[in-house]
Amino acid sequence: MNWKISLTQQIKSLLLGVSIGASLCINTVSAEVGFPEKEELRFGFIKLTDMAPIAVAYEKGYFEEEGLYVTIEAQANWKVLLDGVIDGRLDGAHMLAGQPIAATIGYGTKAHIITPFSMDLNGNAITVSNDVWAKMKPHIAKQADGFPVHPIKADALKPVVEEFKAAGKPFNMGMVFPVSTHNYELRYWLAAGGIHPGFYAPHKGDTSGQIDAQALLSVTPPPQMPSTLEAGTINGYCVGEPWNQQAVFKGIGVPVVTDYEIWKDNPEKVFGITAEFAEKYPNTTIRLTRALIRAAKWLDDNNNANRPEAVKILSQSNYVGADYEVIANSMTGTFEYEKGDKRAVPDFNVFFRHHATYPYYSDAIWYLTQMRRWGQIEQDKSDDWYKDIAAKVYRPDIYAKAAQSLIDDKLIPAVDFPDFSKETGFKAPQTHFIDNLVYDGSKPNAYINSFVIGLKQGDKL
Repeated sequence: MNWKISLTQQIKSLLLGVSIGASLCINTVSAEVGFPEKEELRFGFIKLTDMAPIAVAYEKGYFEEEGLYVTIEAQANWKVLLDGVIDGRLDGAHMLAGQPIAATIGYGTKAHIITPFSMDLNGNAITVSNDVWAKMKPHIAKQADGFPVHPIKADALKPVVEEFKAAGKPFNMGMVFPVSTHNYELRYWLAAGGIHPGFYAPHKGDTSGQIDAQALLSVTPPPQMPSTLEAGTINGYCVGEPWNQQAVFKGIGVPVVTDYEIWKDNPEKVFGITAEFAEKYPNTTIRLTRALIRAAKWLDDNNNANRPEAVKILSQSNYVGADYEVIANSMTGTFEYEKGDKRAVPDFNVFFRHHATYPYYSDAIWYLTQMRRWGQIEQDKSDDWYKDIAAKVYRPDIYAKAAQSLIDDKLIPAVDFPDFSKETGFKAPQTHFIDNLVYDGSKPNAYINSFVIGLKQGDKL
């Protein structure tokens, strides 16, 4: 899929120069931000509902109002997408929150990637096959209506994993990428239930993540999750929408827990660009951030009143391409677990409220703690190291400039943003985890040491 706003060529044919075209297209109120140094941009995404801010910014004309003429392209997988941003084929992309962090510290392809914009909160779930679900159900308490009590912990899965082991069979689960939220959420859920998800040892050449594992996790691209489950290659998976609801619609699996239940209001995707791009095109960076913030706000306005329109946009083949009903099942504030068990989950997808778009340092540090916990970071690091890396990758300074300009333009009220004069970039200690542990981003090593399963200070594989 590859398309461009048709106005681009019309403007170029009618006007004498790019700068004149920009001056006519940019909202005159926001002109003090400065003209974009680069007008024609190419953005990448993966076919997931949380790419919505990019689609909405395009479809509602927010990019165009910033003088940006955007081509949007679906990518085959997360590695192809990241490589595209690094080599300049893409100017920016919908990214896993862990990707800019991992690239910057050199886990995988090394490159300095930054994010001025957090794309959403929540949005993932863990699904198991019908056979595994049947084996889990006897270990799960029921409500009066016969449906399971939620949240369902991995304690109910542990006897199933042990049964597989006793039969000499591996218990395989899919996640979308080694540094994805999905990988860390799946590991978190499994470990909280006493199931070891395995260690990485890249310094020994082992990037499988399956050292000492009781459940074997491997990479499967998001759109292929349901078919891989149906084929029996994996017994379950963690993925974003609509691929959990797709399993319900196809009758091949049951989502057992959402990431909202694993970690309430967890950060999910970010918009990633290279540090070089931000330095070379500062006005363009602020303007694309403005457009994305406006799109995120539109998605959450009036208690999700715009979500049906958003679902219609996302169901197009050039975006997510899943059926309207499948996307709407979670995007409009509900979530269906086993067939017929549909529950209200208004915050399953959050794009703007709860300051979802602000790139918090503490969010970045959480990912780093999980990289260390599972061996992707080989050695101990000081608390200051975690904070320094977070500040290198997450850029609330760029976000604040974009947000303040939107406030000045009276497009979004100041009350909808953090108080930038007092903001430290660290959320208050967070308590809503499925294992009841408290996460304080200012004390990463203490947090790492609090886990029963996982590497701690002093540990080395």
